[in-house]
Amino acid sequence: MADQERDGRSAAEVEAARKLFAGPCAFVAGAASLDSLPAIGLPEIAFAGRSNVGKSTLVNALTGRRTLARVSSKPGHTRQINFFDLGGRLFLADLPGYGFAQVSRSMKETWQDLASAYLRGRPTLKRVCLLIDSRHGVKDSDRETMKNLDSAAVSYQLVLTKADQLDRDEIERAVSTAEAIARRHGAAHPEVLATSSTTGFGIAELRAEVALVARG
Repeated sequence: MADQERDGRSAAEVEAARKLFAGPCAFVAGAASLDSLPAIGLPEIAFAGRSNVGKSTLVNALTGRRTLARVSSKPGHTRQINFFDLGGRLFLADLPGYGFAQVSRSMKETWQDLASAYLRGRPTLKRVCLLIDSRHGVKDSDRETMKNLDSAAVSYQLVLTKADQLDRDEIERAVSTAEAIARRHGAAHPEVLATSSTTGFGIAELRAEVALVARG
């Protein structure tokens, strides 16, 4: 309860978010081009980040499903924007990773052009969860993405992944460092959330944040 009060989330909000994410959730579309994006309708929360940062794994953890979003240890596995319908109330969008994916330069450019066009032009996009590996912190490619989101006036929030591989003091330092960086970016949400898809650490808090943003 103390953590919920600190984060400004009531027990009722956390429970409502748990029920939302425990409800029906299904893959609805894989968009490899702007023409194949789902029709505008439900509010959307997108998950972006470097290749292999754990986007698909986090989507699975949030929804309590192991295989909703396909997971691979090989960087660059997600090659389109995958949309999941959460109970007919919002879409979760899993974007292709950026960074060190072992694919051709032209393929990387195609993915990034698609992601950039989606992020800049999707009126139902409520927030981007920008995932950062907690062990490595914000990298140059993350900073570039943050600058692009700032210029497009797209609201985003830094979410640290793989926090189970750090001790408590390291997690607190990682969060503080990321929050200091976020404060220098106009479109960034000031609060940084640390999560672990392995242990469930921070998952309830992220669910509550996503549910709150989607309602707004």
